[in-house]
Amino acid sequence: MDDGLRVTDRWVVPAGELRERFSRSSGPGGQGVNTADSRVELSFDLGSSPSVPASLRARALERLANRLVDGVLTIAASEHRAQLANREAARERLVALLREAVAPPPPPRRPTRPSRRAKERRLAEKKRQSQRKRDRRVDGD
Repeated sequence: MDDGLRVTDRWVVPAGELRERFSRSSGPGGQGVNTADSRVELSFDLGSSPSVPASLRARALERLANRLVDGVLTIAASEHRAQLANREAARERLVALLREAVAPPPPPRRPTRPSRRAKERRLAEKKRQSQRKRDRRVDGD
C-alpha cells in the first residue's frame, strides 16, 4: 500500500500524492456497520502533480474534464465491507481511469467505399424485398 501506483511504463504516481479519506459506508453490514469507516475516497491532484509527464497531462486533463473538481480527481469505493478491500478497489479504479485518459488517440479512420459487388448485392436484396411485399398485396379486383 505504501508504494506508488504504476499507471504506465513511464509514469508512477507516488503514494505521497494520493489522499485517502474514510467514512461510514451505507447499506447493510451487521453489528459493525455504525462503527467501521469502510468507505474510501481516493483523491489525486492531476492538475498540479509533479509526477505527471507534461505530454500526458494535457490529454488527461482534457479527457477527464467532467470528472475533475479544481484539477482533483476523486474516486469513491464502498462496494466491500472491509476498508482494505475498498482501498485496493479505489486504487485499481484510479489506475484504470488514468490509463484510459492518457492512452493515445486511435488512428484516424481511412474513408472507404463499398465495392461494386457489395452495391450489386444491396440492390438485388432491395429488389427481392420489394417483390416479396408486392406479392403479399391484395389487389382491389
